[in-house]
Amino acid sequence: MMNKEVQSKFDNYPSYVKNKMLELRALILDVIKTNDFEVYEETLKWGEPSYLVKGGSTVRIDWKSKSEDKYFIFFNCKTKLVSTFRILYKDLLIFEGDRAIVLNINEPLPLDIIKHCVELSLKYKSIKHLPLLGE
Repeated sequence: MMNKEVQSKFDNYPSYVKNKMLELRALILDVIKTNDFEVYEETLKWGEPSYLVKGGSTVRIDWKSKSEDKYFIFFNCKTKLVSTFRILYKDLLIFEGDRAIVLNINEPLPLDIIKHCVELSLKYKSIKHLPLLGE
C-alpha cells in the first residue's frame, strides 16, 4: 500500500509519465520482495518517491517537467553505485553525474538491468567493500 504523500506525487504526474513511474515503482517493489527484504520504507525524500531497506542505500525516482521526455533513478552520490553501473552498463544506460540513471519516457524500461542496479543499491552496505560491488 502506497503512503498518502507518495500516492499524491504519483497522482500529480502527467498520465504518460505516471504509467512509467508506476512501472518503475513496481520493479523496485519486486526487487524488495524477491530479495526477502522484510521491512522497507516508501516515502518522499526531497519531494521524490524513495525506497529504503535496512542495510541498503536509498533509491529515489522522479520525473522533472524541465526534462519532459526523461525520468530518473537517483542514488546516493557519495557511494560507488553509479560509477559501478557506468562500468557494467556504459553502452546500455545514460547517466547524470554520480547520482542518476536517466531513462527515456518513449523507450521500454530495460527491466533486467534496472532490477540489477536497484538490487545493488538496496544491498549496498553489505557489498560496498567488494570490487565492482561483487559483480
